[in-house]
Amino acid sequence: MTSDTRSRTVTIDGVTIHLAHPDRLDLRWIGQSDLIAQLHACWLVLDERDLPLTPRLIGKPGVGKTTLAYAAAQALGKETYIFQATMDTRPEDLLITPVVAEAGKIQYVASSVVTAMLTGGVVILDEGNRMSEKAWASLAPLLDNRRYIESIVAGIKVKAHPDFRFVATMNDDSSTYEIPEYIHSRLQPQIFLDFPDKDEELLILKENLPFVDERILTYMADFLERCHAQDEPFTVRDGINISRYVAKRLKMAPHDVKSLFREAVTKVLGATAIRYLP
Repeated sequence: MTSDTRSRTVTIDGVTIHLAHPDRLDLRWIGQSDLIAQLHACWLVLDERDLPLTPRLIGKPGVGKTTLAYAAAQALGKETYIFQATMDTRPEDLLITPVVAEAGKIQYVASSVVTAMLTGGVVILDEGNRMSEKAWASLAPLLDNRRYIESIVAGIKVKAHPDFRFVATMNDDSSTYEIPEYIHSRLQPQIFLDFPDKDEELLILKENLPFVDERILTYMADFLERCHAQDEPFTVRDGINISRYVAKRLKMAPHDVKSLFREAVTKVLGATAIRYLP
């Protein structure tokens, strides 16, 4: 395999592959530091006979699974790539896609998964339980001790760099597709993310909304704590949207803050959520 870092291409068995660019996000993990340690443990290699694990992060939408994975990768100083899975994801979307370039020539473009494999980066397969079994099957040899993929469209086999690391996130809700057991057995261990406690949620709100009055954020954190106590699925992501709406409405004109919260909660979560307002 040869590579050209300036044009971000590699050549494998005479086939030139164009690489994706890493994701650069302004994300910071605020929460249990032990979750970072658990993910780092999965990626640790003890000696040359050992292999990294391919874990999955499980939790309700909005609890910070992607943020955790990204922060863990950045803490190791590794390039990080995020692949957003959907019910329409095809095997070639996960691997290598042919596109028409200049003069009608076919150009092969690596997905974020394959780019991470070739560069020794971390790939976050986001919301993996949205993908079909056919899509997952194309990753099966990558997720065990073989650590390679086979691209039918490019006619090549791609081996993963020794530094390549993988993590999948999955929402703890109804999935579009049932993931087959042979994939479940490869995505181990499972790391569960629960709702943060009130103090952590307030810190997350402040981190994401430093321009919003702290009284609004404290009120929001109280609301979320009441929701969690009743096992409602509302998350800090909902709290951020509600708080932003309230702050924007206050910026436009003076309002009663409590009435604005009722309005915002109704618009974001529905009228039944109003009963949890402090």
